[in-house]
Amino acid sequence: MRLLLVEDDRMIGESLRGALRLEGYAVDWVRDVASARATLATERFDGVLLDLGLPPGTGAGGTAEEGGLAVLRELRSREDPTPVIVLTARDALGDRVKGLDAGADDYLVKPFELDELCARLRAVLRRHGGRAQPVLSHGGVTLDPATRQVTRDGVPVLLSAREFAVLEALMLRPGALLSRAQLEDRLYGWGEEIESNAVSVYVHQLRRKLGADFIGNMRGVGYFVGPAPGSRA
Repeated sequence: MRLLLVEDDRMIGESLRGALRLEGYAVDWVRDVASARATLATERFDGVLLDLGLPPGTGAGGTAEEGGLAVLRELRSREDPTPVIVLTARDALGDRVKGLDAGADDYLVKPFELDELCARLRAVLRRHGGRAQPVLSHGGVTLDPATRQVTRDGVPVLLSAREFAVLEALMLRPGALLSRAQLEDRLYGWGEEIESNAVSVYVHQLRRKLGADFIGNMRGVGYFVGPAPGSRA
């Protein structure tokens, strides 16, 4: 899962980015309105964590008070459905109402615990994906995003954080073909070195642990779980 963190406080930003990466998320981080607008206009994310009290940044216009709300309203005005969780110290009822009415999917007041943020993030992403159940299941393999546990025919399977991220991305869209670049987007944030064969290595390790046929591939195109893309199965 690739997230955009929009947070102007360096200490909070560095802490959140590091903690979320340990949870298996690829996290990109910007610190002002202008950077957030430019990034969201040109790149795709699975979710956004948005502070409200942002500086405008170069060429942003508006006021600091508008901050994150301006980013959120602009995102929704172009009918972009990317899930957004507001992270802010503004705890007044009026601020929460403004944030939710502007299009936020959830609103979390600072300070907060990482466990709660991750739980809210999983819930928002689950709703966005149209899933009622949190646990993913296919072909005898189950994956629980909350506990990060994977089983094969009821037997626990130990995965690394990035193996888990690749498997989750594929199981979220059974039958969909994901390219190497799409999977890399879910594994790496800005500034992280991408090894040229990383996805192939993780897929090989997953096949070894889950079964050689569990993950299919179309040579030179991408990977999938479930029926082959384009088949009637």
